[in-house]
This record gives sequence, structure tokens and C-alpha cells, in this order.
Amino acid sequence: MKVGVVTYTPEPVKGFDINIYYVKRADGTVCSPAEDMYNDFTCFCDAKAIRLKPELAALSAEGPATRRNRRLNMPWDYVCPTNEEYREKILQLISEIGRRNVEGLIINLYHFPEEGFCTCQRCTELHRKSTLNWIDWRIRVVTEFVKEARERFGSSRTFAAEIWPDPILSRERFGLDFKAISDYLDFFHVPLSAHDYTTMYWVDMLTRIFTRILDKPVYVELSAEIPNETKINALLKMMAYVSRHNVEGIFLLVYDSNNAKQICEYAVKNNELQVWFKNHGFSRMLELIEYWKQFY
Repeated sequence: MKVGVVTYTPEPVKGFDINIYYVKRADGTVCSPAEDMYNDFTCFCDAKAIRLKPELAALSAEGPATRRNRRLNMPWDYVCPTNEEYREKILQLISEIGRRNVEGLIINLYHFPEEGFCTCQRCTELHRKSTLNWIDWRIRVVTEFVKEARERFGSSRTFAAEIWPDPILSRERFGLDFKAISDYLDFFHVPLSAHDYTTMYWVDMLTRIFTRILDKPVYVELSAEIPNETKINALLKMMAYVSRHNVEGIFLLVYDSNNAKQICEYAVKNNELQVWFKNHGFSRMLELIEYWKQFY
């Protein structure tokens, strides 16, 4: 089992097989690509762009897909994915990353915001001309974007996609068909985010489902931001339960390398936790801690 780290700083962390840097973020920040790392790229969420051009926002009968729209409670501000100008801008940025010495690219938020989007005049006309039903048309829009993003990045290095962790309704909600996009991916990145993992059953359940329904390798992401001892202990136990499933690996979302090192050091120095792993048969976690002992 591989273990990776997702970070907001372009600094690889010792003891992790995969280091991922947020190169483009939902607030609109675009950073210089981190070479010798994977780069994580937010596609159609861009608060800065929508502040400058509100007409970019995806629309529904209940208004735009923005955090200010309290009727929708959106977590981010979403650009309409059929806006050709913005879409081309995103694809050009992906092309630029493809020309750099990066390990790979992971795209996220490349789909529609939710059910009911987008009802702008452009989407309405494109849907009408397609002669497809609403769900199939949205799936085609999303799948074609993933296909072109893969082509722009290139085929010689790893290309992956983060998926919204809904194993049942993603087609209807987001135009996201796992089978359709898997042809263009090397792996799926499944974020199962929480402030802490003191309650574990839902992560265990979703991991079990996704490893069965997805036909490419699966990496599960767990939140590890601003850790304290209680949170780290729960996180490491959650990693142990995830490791029982057929996952390719686990990603830890941290703010920076210090957070990641703090987790490793806790695991290496906590004999009681290591005994717990041994007594419960979590051999993958014991192997990981032995590996971390080389560095921490």
C-alpha cells in the first residue's frame, strides 16, 4: 500500500511515496507547478474569476452556483463547464503543466455543481441541439472535458481524477459517470474528508463500495490538517481500517510538511498504538511505521 501527502506547499515530505501539490485552487489561486511532484488542479471552481465576471457562474432555477446563494449552500463558487473561454483557459494551464517536469496531474471539480445545473442560455441551447436527455448530455460534457484534459496533459505520465464521494447518484448530480471517464485515467482519487475520524464506519463503508465499483486503482484521501494527538490517533486507526480494503494507497491532506511529519513522528513513537495495530492484525500499518522509522 502506497501512502501519499496532499499539501499546499511545494515541498516533498520524506517517508511518502507520492507528494501532491495544490497548483490551482478553488479560490482562484494559480501557482507555479511543482516539479518532481504530482500537481492537483481545480478546474471549474474559481471564486476570483466569478468575482471579476459574475456571468461565469453556473446557473439553476434557484440562482447561481455561488457561496453567496444561501438557497443552495454551495461549498465553492462554480464556473459553468460549457463556458468556452474559461474552459480553454483551464486546458491551456493543463497543457503548460504537461510541459513541466511533474510526476503527474490530478484534476478535481471538473463537473457540474449539482442537479439542476446549468440552465444558462448556452447550456440550454447545447442540450437542445444534442438531442440527448438531460443526464446523458451532462455526462457527455464532463467526459469530453476529461478526455481533452488528458490529451492536453499528455499520455506519458500519470493522469488521475478526484471524484465526489457519492457512489450512487454522481451521474444525476454532477454528470459524472465513473465508467465513462475511467478510460482516460490511471487512478481514481476519492476524498473522504472529516475534521476527525473518531467515528469510522462511514469511511470504511464508502471505501468498500468504491473499491468494488471503480475499475481503476483507488486512492482514498483522509483529512490531516491541524492535527493534535487525539486527531492523529483516530486518523492512524482510520488508515488501518482503510488499509484492509483493496486500495492502491492512502493520501493524507495536510497544510504543509510539518503536519505530515507530526503524524509520522506520533506513529513512530507511540508504542501503545503499534501494539494495537499488532493485536488487531493491521500488518500494513506496522510495515508503514517501520518504513517511517528510517526518517523520524
